[in-house]
Amino acid sequence: MEYEAVIGLEIHVELLTESKMFCDSTTRFGEEPNTQVCPVCLGMPGTLPVINKKAIEQTVKTGLALNCDIALFSQFHRKNYFYPDMPKNYQISQYDLPLASGGYVEVEMEEEGYTTTVGITRVHLEEDTGKLVHVGGAGRIAGAEYSLVDFNRAGVPLMEIVTEPDMRIPVEAKAFAQKLRAIIQSLGVSDVSMEKGSMRLDVNCSVRPKGVEEFGVKTEIKNLNSFRSLERGLAYEIKRQIEAVEAGEEIVQETRHWDETTGRTSTLRTKEYAHDYRYFPDPDLVPMELDPAWIEEITSTLPELPDERRRRFMEEYGLPSHDATLLTATKASADFYEEAVSLGANAKNVSNWMIVELASYLNAENLEIDECAVTPRHIAELVKMIDAGTISGKIAKDIFGEMFETGKLPSIIVEERGLIQISDESEIAAIVEAVIEENPKSVEDYRGGKQQALGFLVGQVMRLTKGRANPALVNKLLKEKLS
Repeated sequence: MEYEAVIGLEIHVELLTESKMFCDSTTRFGEEPNTQVCPVCLGMPGTLPVINKKAIEQTVKTGLALNCDIALFSQFHRKNYFYPDMPKNYQISQYDLPLASGGYVEVEMEEEGYTTTVGITRVHLEEDTGKLVHVGGAGRIAGAEYSLVDFNRAGVPLMEIVTEPDMRIPVEAKAFAQKLRAIIQSLGVSDVSMEKGSMRLDVNCSVRPKGVEEFGVKTEIKNLNSFRSLERGLAYEIKRQIEAVEAGEEIVQETRHWDETTGRTSTLRTKEYAHDYRYFPDPDLVPMELDPAWIEEITSTLPELPDERRRRFMEEYGLPSHDATLLTATKASADFYEEAVSLGANAKNVSNWMIVELASYLNAENLEIDECAVTPRHIAELVKMIDAGTISGKIAKDIFGEMFETGKLPSIIVEERGLIQISDESEIAAIVEAVIEENPKSVEDYRGGKQQALGFLVGQVMRLTKGRANPALVNKLLKEKLS
């Protein structure tokens, strides 16, 4: 029997605000534990929360970018649960009246050759929890002797984006998450850094026989901290569920933990249901009524989003869909590309160097484009030097490695190493004559119809000139001499 997966995502995004969701404590990342707290976010008796208007604005802006309907009436609820990282023993969240709902995102599956639509169920706002740090030894909590609690993160504005169960394979979930990250980057409402935990992925997954409409029992995988983990975790869980169903075992609705080292999921806790949290409207916060004029004002501030930028790259720079999709995958890479082109470099050639050479080095070093020593000026200068015939493509690849390693501009590397391309016809002609004289067998083979012999002779000229001879000129002169 054939099975298919049903996949939905819950994505938590910390917003870029200077103060927390319901108090004026700061939100700076990486500060000493418990130094960015106050009586409100520590849940002290008698304290009252105050709504952060900027966080509401950023959530509305995200909802608009995701094609959602914005609620004119919304409300915060208390979500009750007991855990050491929630000092109040409840979290202020949204239940049945989220700020945005009913949206969608178009996701281009570039390699697979199709586009899929993922529905957005809701975008709501809540406060983040604190952070537990488990300390050594074999104990009862996560293998630790004891745990420390850092409340700096408690109360940071946290936006949750919940999708419809519209994805069927792990790569679709990965592509959607990457597209969503690019949209949020464009909006500037979060740094969506997965390393810092400001973007966290939870996934719901079930399996069913193909052709069956009814959903199977779903499991949740919590806090996947990379797109690779998302794809791998889903692949494992789908396989595990199919094997369990075929063996006649019951799938239990539960929350599971993904272990990156073993490549397996394991039971974390039994899945809670909404009624377990005993939601009720927060009595300390009045319901929110949003002014339609304010929503219109926010709409007018929406920046160019990835889909719009992709289309513009195709129209303005003549790029194929594949190039434009890759370049707009992140705001940083799209900005990098446009800056390089603005410096006078050929648009398609800049794209080629970014997609092939730069991407290869970034992947090898596990770096983002704005974390490496290569800047738009480096790429623009390199491309212009190739197009001007100053250096060959082969030399450019050699230069790129040093440029990536040291941050030196290509013009400096060329000057230091004496790599300027030889394009003087008389100089190359003399070397061609010498190569023909030294390789009579290859000359005979070429004249006998063996075209590959020409490649050997070109290689000899390039060897003698240390790769600096203009390849097109070398080919032209060899053919003339040998004809």
